[in-house]
Amino acid sequence: MKSQSNKSVVCFGEVLWDLLPGGKKPGGAPMNVAYHLHKLGLKSHMISSVGQDEAGLELLDFLKSIELPLTYIQQDALHQTSAVQATVGDNHEVSYDILFPVAWDFIRWEPAHEQLISNADAFIFGSLGSRNETSREALLKMLDYAKYRVFDVNIREPHYTQDFVIQLLDKCDLVKLNLAELEMIAGWFNPACINELERIELLFERFNFQEVIITKGGKGATYYTETIRYDYPAYPVDVQDTVGSGDSFLAAFLAMKLSDEPLEEVLNYAVAMGAFVTAQSGACPEYSKFDFDRFIWKRSLTNLHF
Repeated sequence: MKSQSNKSVVCFGEVLWDLLPGGKKPGGAPMNVAYHLHKLGLKSHMISSVGQDEAGLELLDFLKSIELPLTYIQQDALHQTSAVQATVGDNHEVSYDILFPVAWDFIRWEPAHEQLISNADAFIFGSLGSRNETSREALLKMLDYAKYRVFDVNIREPHYTQDFVIQLLDKCDLVKLNLAELEMIAGWFNPACINELERIELLFERFNFQEVIITKGGKGATYYTETIRYDYPAYPVDVQDTVGSGDSFLAAFLAMKLSDEPLEEVLNYAVAMGAFVTAQSGACPEYSKFDFDRFIWKRSLTNLHF
């Protein structure tokens, strides 16, 4: 991958503590993406909010330790830092109990956001971080300044509305979602669509985005434009947990795409990163880019052998 030191990405939304069976770990989809972007050599910024409490101070310490700037992390005196009870079920699937309201429900627009977002190569957002009116209004204003808008759908029941998800789909350039989210959203417009391709074609007809990524867990991922479909298989690994694997996938995808790498290499890198994180515990394991590149190299040797 080419040098990324001149590329900048802004992530908007939730930062929180994931309360996992093995203990608490820092998380939140946009924060996870920012973490992995930084690991891959991009300048990443996080726009969010924490409470003025011990959990918030610990999150700020963590962000500082991984060299993510704290400039745009607001501190809320009225609302607590977010903590999410994560339960790992069958097939390593994770369910979440997300409290409301918390500090990131009250992210405020600040004048400094305009320059930050205007200068960024990509702006990443999801549906969860804008579930409350205050953060929603801030996000809609930020989207006006973004040059490449990436919507990581990331629906969490019951923290979304159909109308606002549609509004965000109208305002993005790339959308990432899983098969269940694709089926649900396509069903809002035409329940008669019964397969992936019909649903994708429906969304391209309804919205103006140019790219769609569908993540498929152990079956890899598929990338679509109106004229291209590219399927890429998953890397086989021993799964520790799936927390944050989709976020790491998106980070690696953007790191390669913003470097104008060929599509096959972009998807290989993204799928490999998802597997690399899935084989470890938590969404933000400690690693270096060398560790990840070595993981890919070792898998390539295995493939050649067989």
